[in-house]
Amino acid sequence: MKLQVQGREVFAYTGGKAFDPALPCVVFVHGAMKDHGNFMLLARWFAHHGWGVLAPDLPGHMRSAGPALASVEAMADWLLALLDAAGVQRAALAGHSLGSLVALEAAARAPERATRLVMLGTAVPMPVPELLLSLGKSDPMAAIDRVVTFSFSTLAAKPSYPGPGVWLRGAGRALMRQVFAQGADPLLFHTDFAACNNYRNGLAAAALVRCRASLVLGQFDQMTWVKGAEAVAALLKADVHTVPAGHFLMQECPDSVLNALRKALT
Repeated sequence: MKLQVQGREVFAYTGGKAFDPALPCVVFVHGAMKDHGNFMLLARWFAHHGWGVLAPDLPGHMRSAGPALASVEAMADWLLALLDAAGVQRAALAGHSLGSLVALEAAARAPERATRLVMLGTAVPMPVPELLLSLGKSDPMAAIDRVVTFSFSTLAAKPSYPGPGVWLRGAGRALMRQVFAQGADPLLFHTDFAACNNYRNGLAAAALVRCRASLVLGQFDQMTWVKGAEAVAALLKADVHTVPAGHFLMQECPDSVLNALRKALT
């Protein structure tokens, strides 16, 4: 599905079904150096179980026109403009990593429009080591490799999981490299991760959220430590679901994450 948002063309995956704004809506917001494919399985499940689904590519990522937005606040305004463009008044907002901060800020800026808030693989604040930010400028491919190394909890998934021949680390690396290659911004890695690092409004935003909130965290996450989500969980009075995975929990534990999302959104 293509939309015009803030004067730019945006692609939003709708889960394999035509988007119907009359249905209960859930918006999935991907993380740094990712695209809508980050939520492919979840989007398809909800689209085929009574939901209208929007899983957009953020500006400057894959099929959405750039330039990329440099702050969580700007992305949150963009997300609310996306709802307007799709004819959606109220929606559940679910985001992973950087996307979780965008969903949080949007729910705080327009509390009357958020029916649910789900933050996956999150921490508030979300600091990024200066070494990684610098590497993102000088050698983005090496920076991507570094992120992938720390985003899975094991060297290899169990046999035939989630399907025969699937290499989770290789798939994660390939997607991030593809997002980088598709865009025109050689600093996209730095832009995305600096947005995470520079966002300081998270706890203040949490105090403004009025909808029910849930956190889905990877027990072995080395990118956003579980402990880093304790303060925001307390402020949101959130339900917390922990799954046996690292930071890329949707890829590593898809069934557990789906079950947690079903509980969070119903």
